[in-house]
Amino acid sequence: MIVGIPQEIKNNESRVGMTPGGVFELTKNNHTVYVQSGAGLGSGFNNEDYQQAGAAILDTIAQVYAMSDMIVKVKEPIEEEYNLIREGQILFTYFHFASSEALTKAMIKQKAICIAYETVEDNDGTLPLLTPMSEVAGRMAIQQGAKYLEKPVKGRGVLLGGVPGVAPGKVLVLGAGVVGVQAAKMAAGLGAHVTILDVNMKRLRYVNDVMPPHVTTEFSNEFNIRKHIKTHDLIIGGVLLKGAKAPNLITRDMLKEMKPGTVIVDVAVDQGGCVETTKPTTHQDPIYIIDDVVHYSVANMPGAVPYTSTMALTNVTLPYTLKLANLGWQAACEQDASLHKGLNIVSGKIVYNEIIEAFGWEEALA
Repeated sequence: MIVGIPQEIKNNESRVGMTPGGVFELTKNNHTVYVQSGAGLGSGFNNEDYQQAGAAILDTIAQVYAMSDMIVKVKEPIEEEYNLIREGQILFTYFHFASSEALTKAMIKQKAICIAYETVEDNDGTLPLLTPMSEVAGRMAIQQGAKYLEKPVKGRGVLLGGVPGVAPGKVLVLGAGVVGVQAAKMAAGLGAHVTILDVNMKRLRYVNDVMPPHVTTEFSNEFNIRKHIKTHDLIIGGVLLKGAKAPNLITRDMLKEMKPGTVIVDVAVDQGGCVETTKPTTHQDPIYIIDDVVHYSVANMPGAVPYTSTMALTNVTLPYTLKLANLGWQAACEQDASLHKGLNIVSGKIVYNEIIEAFGWEEALA
């Protein structure tokens, strides 16, 4: 199979779909790999690194799309890429269709085979291709939240870890999944007081067992959320519904109950956000303020640490990429139930029900 690795063109996205090590494994299996010139520079990989791994370098993104049977990338295609995608071409990437009707309709129109990293699901319900980026984003959420709590950027002026004689800051984490646990771990490491909420008691028991005493757990409901937003300095939105739009756990009216300068980092922005006032931002312009509450909702947070993110992503995507290349998408998805769940749109038809439900459509558009 011919596999293409284009340069990411989303705002401030420096990750790349595959490391040279991943390319080496594909070429070792007699597949042809085309990499767009400069695609890996943001992650620390130059053209020579890819050539030594067996890839051929192409000058333009249009050439990569035109000459490849399968495109492996990081983020969903943006509008400039839509018309480059061919009927029957495999796209293996993060899509988050439920948060973008325009993207969904574009991929239906192009009749591509869209396999979404974020819905590949193991038998135990874990999401192996989402996990490493959720780990990165959860940890980054605390780094960014701590920064935007500083007064020069309109935060409360709170140091999360406090100092002797001054109480530490308070962090509220919504969701005890991968993002929430990683955020809680980082915040606890800084010395902050952390409260983590979830509706899954198994997850709360796990958090209670592995976290230090200054991380406390509570069941998530509107009453508890309204109670805690009044006293916490930094709020992390880490709620995920597989392939579906995130629920709005914090509504617009709740902002007025928060202290001025409270910071919200909504990691769920890729799935529409778990805060009603969330809108996607970029690394170039990451925050906005509503009712004196600072909102940070960058839709590609791990893109700010591209070396770490690209390495972590290739670690988990490569086995599936090899299977798709070796067997073709149909046989690969028939043989691998986890990969089959990654199928979102096939030749113009939605095959993942949560996408249809997200837009209130009665059936898949054809």
